[in-house]
Amino acid sequence: MLELNKSGTDRSEPGRLPAQDPGPDAAPDTRPAGDSPSSGPDAAADRVPLRPYLIAGAILCALYFLYAYFQYARFGSPSWDLGIFEQEVRAYAGFDAPVVDIKGPGYLILGDHFSPIVALLAPLYWIWPSAESLLFAQAALFALGAVIVGRTTQQILGGRSGLCVTVAYGLSWGIQEAVKADFHEIAFAVPLLALVCRALLLKRYTAALLWSLPLVLVKEDLGATVAVVGFLLFVYGRRLQGALLAAFGVAAFVVTLVVLIPAASSAGRYDYWTKIDKNGEHDVSMLDSVLGVLDSSVKIEMLVFLIGITAFMALRSPLTLLILPTLGWRLLSQDSNHWGMVWHYSAILMPVLFLALADGVRRSRGSHRPWLASYAKVAVPVAAAIAVAMTQHLPLRDLLRPDTYRTDDARSQAARAALDAIPAGSRVETDITLMAHLTSDRTVYWVGGAPGTAPDIVAINLDFGWSRPIQDPVAYAEQLHPEARYRLKHRGGSFVVMERTTPEPKEIPGVRGD
Repeated sequence: MLELNKSGTDRSEPGRLPAQDPGPDAAPDTRPAGDSPSSGPDAAADRVPLRPYLIAGAILCALYFLYAYFQYARFGSPSWDLGIFEQEVRAYAGFDAPVVDIKGPGYLILGDHFSPIVALLAPLYWIWPSAESLLFAQAALFALGAVIVGRTTQQILGGRSGLCVTVAYGLSWGIQEAVKADFHEIAFAVPLLALVCRALLLKRYTAALLWSLPLVLVKEDLGATVAVVGFLLFVYGRRLQGALLAAFGVAAFVVTLVVLIPAASSAGRYDYWTKIDKNGEHDVSMLDSVLGVLDSSVKIEMLVFLIGITAFMALRSPLTLLILPTLGWRLLSQDSNHWGMVWHYSAILMPVLFLALADGVRRSRGSHRPWLASYAKVAVPVAAAIAVAMTQHLPLRDLLRPDTYRTDDARSQAARAALDAIPAGSRVETDITLMAHLTSDRTVYWVGGAPGTAPDIVAINLDFGWSRPIQDPVAYAEQLHPEARYRLKHRGGSFVVMERTTPEPKEIPGVRGD
């Protein structure tokens, strides 16, 4: 279980977590209390070179972007999310409200998830108006997390531990699966949480408070994580700061879910409550949700691998408390996509867990239990070895396969020909395959999700995985939009492009008049 005791003892002051012991080999810390120490362990820490970690970060950034780029270039996006986020960033870049037509004509995305921090990508999008810019930004943010995690580890543990943890974090399954899942807003939370944990470990408590504040702009649930940061500050002795931050986190969580999102939503509510209280068409009580948090082997496997990648040393650190809010809603959810090791949901846990590993090792070095002190000496290389071994079953392994770099296969060529048949500036209804390749200069709708709009183009991949095979694409387009007529414009491979032959409607849902 979570180890809250100070290294070398089994006792702590009632009502408080212990001070963070730098370990038996560290020089005594005689500085006065404060956030910017000039002596003691932090003075030595400041001498840790930054260059090796910048180089490691650049390599990881290149690997992440290389994988994401070639997945995109091969038309392999696994979901509609990349298209959604590009529409959002494109709107911010044009100083418009963040309307995402993929979610529905005129749909204000802040009524779905509250992630205004995504607006920070607008300047990059001015320079590089493509979904690829989002993939690069995410790669850079994940790699920045590696720099912070690795250097902080060396600062508190010394030796080569920092580079080992950089490898372990950089190749961790949570990060790799997030890279495979294309861009998501949680990319911003990764370096922010790394900075929060770094500040807590180095006793820079005001910095921890300040770095945690922007988390409430990343996603609506992270207010609960901010509240846990406040709790840690409180028990570390910063009672006023901790209490205020915890109150802020709780208030931000409640206000965002109860006020801000419903105000922006056309439905007037936060739709994702149904992930907890409904299983398909069946209502699920909160008690049943709580009792069912470990009712699946998928959930248990995910929990084991979360802690296992740190060689189980993260359990020795109070920092591990920071993963509980995210784990809480995922385990309560009735949606099986939230339970396992795929998708992007575990990425924000990685910087917390690997800095908890470093803290756990530091706390264990002086343990009176010989086996624990001995294990602490090898835990970091064990964690790195686990990450390297697991990579053979994770996305980045594909970078070793020549087929990964081939974008001239018949399917990709057919997809590009379909794109060429779709005029810039047109309104297009399409599926996931072409979606993120169209959002930079067209208005894009999700197929079947834009009734009454009579889009200029309906473009579909017949091999997309429809519940029923589409035998007559033109008839299918007219079934979607009985208010219009379509004709076949282009067909190549499994890709079909149809254009509207009737006049555009005078009023189009979600489109405001001039």
